[in-house]
Amino acid sequence: MESKRQQKFSKMIQRELSDVFQKEMRHHFGNSFITVTDVEISPDLSFSKVYLSFMLVENKAELLAEITDLKSEIRKHLGMRIGKIVRIVPEINFYLDETLDQAERINNLLKDIEIPEENDDRYKLGDYDFDKLEDEDED
Repeated sequence: MESKRQQKFSKMIQRELSDVFQKEMRHHFGNSFITVTDVEISPDLSFSKVYLSFMLVENKAELLAEITDLKSEIRKHLGMRIGKIVRIVPEINFYLDETLDQAERINNLLKDIEIPEENDDRYKLGDYDFDKLEDEDED
């Protein structure tokens, strides 16, 4: 569990990196829309895990590799923004946040589930009285 200091620092890094991707680094990534979804920071505030989500991107792994190649430049821009607030600008490691993709897959699976009608005989379990079973459990 992160301390309040780590949480506060993580939110600041998230906000500033979002601006870096939208402003200073935009020319590197064309029309790609990059969102910083989460930042995890080490207790000593020197290492960070930055989770990114991409939109309008065909090959997410390729874009993540490109961002990783540019991480020293990204860290430099981050340092210019927070350098007077913090003692050390943390090392940055980027990760692909697949939460939205997983949620979309789950939603698609749920849409495909066939929910039977209440009086559909294919799913009856015989003449078993489930209300009677509940009454027996209460005794």
